[in-house]
Amino acid sequence: MAAVEIYTSPLCGYCHAAKQLLAEKQVIFVEVDVWAEPTRKSEMIERANGRRTVPQVFIDGEGIGGYDDLAELARTGHLDRLLGAAERPQ
Repeated sequence: MAAVEIYTSPLCGYCHAAKQLLAEKQVIFVEVDVWAEPTRKSEMIERANGRRTVPQVFIDGEGIGGYDDLAELARTGHLDRLLGAAERPQ
């Protein structure tokens, strides 16, 4: 299964929605709370090619963007392919 990381903050509704979408797909992910760990925000910005908003989602180290991008990938079926869903037992 793909390695998934998500940068979030606790007051962000889009962050909660992104985590819920991943949870519904039974994806295990590493969460980095930039509110609790503010020094990690610059790391996120660098990895996300200058994007400063949360959430920022990475699959196997590749930045896919925020919640809207994640939801679009899910809607089109591309998220399952990125996550390797075909290899996961149902």
